[in-house]
Amino acid sequence: MSAQEQVKGELSTHVREEIDEWLARYPEDQRRSAVLGALRAAQHEQGYLSTEIMDAVAEYLRIPAMDVYEAASFYSMFELRPVGRHTIAVCSNISCMLRGADDLIEHLQTRLGVRLGESTPDGKFYLKREEECLAACCGAPMMQVDHVYYENLTPQRVDEILDSLES
Repeated sequence: MSAQEQVKGELSTHVREEIDEWLARYPEDQRRSAVLGALRAAQHEQGYLSTEIMDAVAEYLRIPAMDVYEAASFYSMFELRPVGRHTIAVCSNISCMLRGADDLIEHLQTRLGVRLGESTPDGKFYLKREEECLAACCGAPMMQVDHVYYENLTPQRVDEILDSLES
């Protein structure tokens, strides 16, 4: 079995197709430029980036594994260990902080029974460590749940959002 066939066994057809779309945007000698899109696709399907998945991405991109590890460990959008199905990130930058982000974080921790950086025991929610800025200052305080922004939040609105999420 060739190295390319082994990688295909680890990355789904959908992930490979998405990576190919990213690769098509760059010259052949700039394959590393597709690493963020490739990692996003892999994490979206797997829920986090295991070493084996990162190795498969590196092999598929034909770049050094260290380039993939560096990107995955640098950006806060990537998870390197299993986490809850629904990822919650509360912006903690100055605009959100001044408009009650700390209270929202406290409310979430109490409601979910976890601290920042932890997943609920049932695996439903993951409360990310602080997010410095999610670029929605005009809607402060805000949070991102599974890549969807929610702005002008109150504890009651947070509860409504959490209650609306599927298991």
